Amino acid sequence: MAEKDKVYKCLNPVGIQVPVDISPLAPRLDTLDGKEVYISISGEPDITIALEKRLKGDYPDVNRKVKKHYGSWPVPSSDEEKGTKVWQKR
Repeated sequence: MAEKDKVYKCLNPVGIQVPVDISPLAPRLDTLDGKEVYISISGEPDITIALEKRLKGDYPDVNRKVKKHYGSWPVPSSDEEKGTKVWQKR
């Protein structure tokens, strides 16, 4: 078989793109003092132990809440943790 007689079949690598709801990023805060920071840990705590200690030392006026889950998937954040209200969602 000659080179010009070969037929190649391939799939489109792009696939099917599902539409996604896009929301703008929140404006950057000037300070974290008095704010609430959620740390979500999924799996074995490794670098997060050092992260918690560092946050306590660098930002003593920040309210920290730790959410631990020892599974292989991340825990979804609630509306309160995201800082959004249910009525603000589309």
